[in-house]
Amino acid sequence: MTPESTWLSLIPAAVAIVTAVLSRRPIESLLAGVFAGLLLLGPGSAVVNFSSILLEVMMDETIAWVIIVCGLMGSLIALLMRVGAADAFSHALASRAKDARSSLLYTWCLGLVIFIDDYLNALAVGSAMRKVTDKFRVSREMLAYVVDSTAAPICVLIPVSTWAVFFAGVLEVSDVAEPGEGMALYISSIPYMLYAWIAGLMVPLVATGRIPPLGMMKIAQAQAAENGNASHDDEFDVAASNNPERVRIYHFLLPLFALIGFSLWYDLDVQVGVLMAVVVTIVLYGVQRLMAWTEMFDAVLEGIKIMVPALIIVVVAFMFKEVNDQLGLAQFVIENVTPYMTPTLLPLVVFVTVALIAFATGSSWGVFAIAIPIVLPLADSVGVSPQLAIGALVSASAFGSHACFYSDATVLAAQGSGCGVMEHALTQIPYAVIAALLAGTGLTLIAAL
Repeated sequence: MTPESTWLSLIPAAVAIVTAVLSRRPIESLLAGVFAGLLLLGPGSAVVNFSSILLEVMMDETIAWVIIVCGLMGSLIALLMRVGAADAFSHALASRAKDARSSLLYTWCLGLVIFIDDYLNALAVGSAMRKVTDKFRVSREMLAYVVDSTAAPICVLIPVSTWAVFFAGVLEVSDVAEPGEGMALYISSIPYMLYAWIAGLMVPLVATGRIPPLGMMKIAQAQAAENGNASHDDEFDVAASNNPERVRIYHFLLPLFALIGFSLWYDLDVQVGVLMAVVVTIVLYGVQRLMAWTEMFDAVLEGIKIMVPALIIVVVAFMFKEVNDQLGLAQFVIENVTPYMTPTLLPLVVFVTVALIAFATGSSWGVFAIAIPIVLPLADSVGVSPQLAIGALVSASAFGSHACFYSDATVLAAQGSGCGVMEHALTQIPYAVIAALLAGTGLTLIAAL
């Protein structure tokens, strides 16, 4: 039997997850999963296949987009920190934040405002709020949890986000919606995206202590309360401007508004938005002589270099996804659970199954695209509304992005917040599981009505 038709397709995901938990090193864990899959596909050609998949991934438009956007975001963050604009913004918020709780609530509010893209959210909010939360001895892990919880979970609820545009397009391409009607169907499904609603609304409860620190988060919070965040390396802490007295809060907000405004103006093209934001920032600082032109270009290059470790993880994660696609992991799991679906159980089974696949592979958009042609006809055959089925699928995708140890959003949230990827993932997972349990229960109750 071929790996595509057996339980063997589960092995690479299991290897990656176990290795990640034991080693807390995401790149090595993903590579372990990749090689486990390549050995299943063909032991004699594993090295050749690794090389060809790496080349294919590096030529992929999505990877190129991620490299450009994240590299330029690193440049923008480095400029904001080099001139002291991030400090000016942090000081302004710190003067309003009175304690750890209010600093986290401000972080949550800023995350709600930057809703266009989860990459943008994860990097911009974390880097902007890090010094504010540090002042009140909030752990970097808690900051990363708040940032990550306003990334994918919020983006899926906003129709003018990259997630919504992509999913609406998939609905049309899969013939689930008529041409031009994909967004309307997506919007009508938003009330049923329970995981996104619950994960986003849990944040203020965690921030205010109504939901206490759980698991490893409790340890991280205790260590931060005692010693601050001195143990974390601040990769984005670059040399500050020589004239901080001339820097104002608008030197931070104007580039941010340019980023959001140009992204919206160019039909949610975040690549154009971040490129224009970097240009606006350089011109603004240069005209006002806050930095020398040569220093600004040095900061641009420095920001790109800082993002390289995160980008390597994203590239290897895409290789992992490609190997799992070749093994037929998603199809194998979905086909083996479909016989057990009933009108009441379908939303729950879809949510759990697709969430586990998204968590194991780190692929949220890809799993959604694969599952749509299978799940929607099945939902129609058993009498479940397409809105509820789509809500379950999008909830599962949001969970995968939010909870996976090596998803792009998890990596970038950790990078922006200044903590390790595995430290963020392991401290966040209890809250993601609670939100998933509540979402699954809610989907079942809605289906039973």
